[in-house]
Amino acid sequence: MRSVNILGVFMFKFIKESFRPIQKQKYSTKTSGLLSDINVLDLTRIIAGPFCTMTLGDLGAFVIKVESLDGDEARKWGPPFVYNNKDSFYFMSVNRNKKSICIDFKSVEGKNLMYDLARKCDVMVENFVPGKLDQLDLGYNRLSKINPKLIYCAITGFGATGPYAQKPGYDVIAAAMGGLLNSTGERNGNPVKPGVAITDITTGLHAFGAIMTALYYRKNTGKGQKIDCNLLSTQVSSMINIANIYLNCGIEPQRWGTAHANIVPYQAFKTKDGEIIIGTGSNAQFADLCKLIDRKSLINDERFKDNSGRVKNRDELIKIISKVIETKTKKEWMEVFKNASFPNGPVNTMKDVFDDEHVKAIELVKELPHPDAGTIKVVGPPTVYSAGGNSVRSAPPTLGEHTKDILSNFLGYHEAKINDLFDKKAPLEPVAVITLRPNRTQTRKKVVWTEDTVDNENMNKKKSKCCCIYEKPRRFGESDSESSDDECEHCFGHVEQRRQKRQAGETTTELQVASERTATVTLKTEEDRPSSPAPPTPPAT
Repeated sequence: MRSVNILGVFMFKFIKESFRPIQKQKYSTKTSGLLSDINVLDLTRIIAGPFCTMTLGDLGAFVIKVESLDGDEARKWGPPFVYNNKDSFYFMSVNRNKKSICIDFKSVEGKNLMYDLARKCDVMVENFVPGKLDQLDLGYNRLSKINPKLIYCAITGFGATGPYAQKPGYDVIAAAMGGLLNSTGERNGNPVKPGVAITDITTGLHAFGAIMTALYYRKNTGKGQKIDCNLLSTQVSSMINIANIYLNCGIEPQRWGTAHANIVPYQAFKTKDGEIIIGTGSNAQFADLCKLIDRKSLINDERFKDNSGRVKNRDELIKIISKVIETKTKKEWMEVFKNASFPNGPVNTMKDVFDDEHVKAIELVKELPHPDAGTIKVVGPPTVYSAGGNSVRSAPPTLGEHTKDILSNFLGYHEAKINDLFDKKAPLEPVAVITLRPNRTQTRKKVVWTEDTVDNENMNKKKSKCCCIYEKPRRFGESDSESSDDECEHCFGHVEQRRQKRQAGETTTELQVASERTATVTLKTEEDRPSSPAPPTPPAT
């Protein structure tokens, strides 16, 4: 019996054919698109990094998402979760067009695998705290020696230098420290967090642009380089006019709600059934607004004859316009303003957004096949190219879904080498060490049926027994989910009920059950076997 000397740890979609000879897989590393010859190694989590690599993937790059044994933290950021799957829709929003492989690169075998991947990739993107990958001998200094043409992009909370360099950072932290929250909110009200992670998204776009520039530089010089992007710098630079006014005039910004500090009228107005937003950036546009709302006298009013006057007399003007706007519905005003010279639009709910005739006409929403959910919908790329262009090819991967495929097809590992990356049987163990995700033994809890209504607004509370998101709370047992395969913790009782109903006729073995889920195949020495893997490093973004 060969000695147990494998330290790498892999997680992959464990299917019945796992131990059969490896066959050629259906997908190819060659894609269509402007970046079809670019391979990307993606070590990022949450939003900023994944948004960057998804944008590269949309343009045709072959993106390999490297995850820890527990996976990208965003997989667990729910509910809601994907039907019949433990991945959140939060994760689904920024991880399409990628292949997932799970590696413990703290081990020797795992590091060697990372080196092999780096040799074949053009770009690597990571968002660890500065210095963390250097400690693992996987930083830029090491990988650039293996592949001098590698473009290495690090996305962090606060950058590689400075007093805050070692601090982990999330979007809202950078938004607060970078001035966005202080300048956002109702007039004389409290700071308000934007509804989406705009700092993360903007940082991801900066990283994408930097990578494209570095690829152009490499084409001309043959040299790779390291790129540093961080949330705080991105946020401060995004303050544009507010920052510039403070730097040159010393004026602190006020909170204006939906209004603009320097342009009037430029804000939301209440109608009979919601809000619309109007922006007039010139005297001509203001005059057009006055005509359409039948207040022509305002055009020659000395208080409002130019933008400076309108800003100075903001409250009086807004009061006049507001009284007019509240007399009609959103739809009625949109008809009145249909051919207006000034920008305007309704304040939409998400239902309104996706019911909008224009959003439908430009086909922004795409449907993708998903191995567990059947199909999922995603918002496709917003940019249109006349040639090459964007494409939505594949749904976000399940955890470790493509581990075996990447080892075989991308790296060209032969079957014996791949089998060597599986744990060998210990003398007293009848089977290899296989545990279900997460990397611990899964136990069946006794279901406690409750008569209380479920608090759907706070699903993470212990008392919650149902994961179904409804407009109103349901009693446990009233959900449609009891006939589904959704096994997230919040509807465990429904799944247990379904499982018990079919248990009598069930003949599936434990190994077959394991094959239907993402499995962890742990590769350890015998003396390391009792130890648990180290917890994942907190993300920088």
